[in-house]
Amino acid sequence: MVEKKIVNTPDAAPPGGPYSHAVVAGDFVYLAGATPHRTDGSVIEGPFLEQARATFDNLATVAAAAGADLSEAVQARVYLRDLADFQAMNGVFAEYFGDKAPVRTTIQADLPGFDIEVDAVLYHPAS
Repeated sequence: MVEKKIVNTPDAAPPGGPYSHAVVAGDFVYLAGATPHRTDGSVIEGPFLEQARATFDNLATVAAAAGADLSEAVQARVYLRDLADFQAMNGVFAEYFGDKAPVRTTIQADLPGFDIEVDAVLYHPAS
């Protein structure tokens, strides 16, 4: 049976409910949806690019807390309030995931007070 390790970090925005920042199970790290929130839980209400970078920063911070990084992503899901932000999101996505991008799904979603949320699955083989 694969052991499940729970990961939480004070260096990223706190979870918005009763869930963990990440779960490590075997060689995979499952990152919960990251949003443009500060570590005190307040939302960044700036323009889309500011919210997107804050979201990806939170995601990367949680990945690091799990001992991994976003270059190991095999899947990502992006939730956008407005699909007009799709091209801007693509640019930021490329900055964070590099030239070996994971598979991705982008969905329009009714997000509560922010413009973007991103979750991911990382393949991080144990050393």
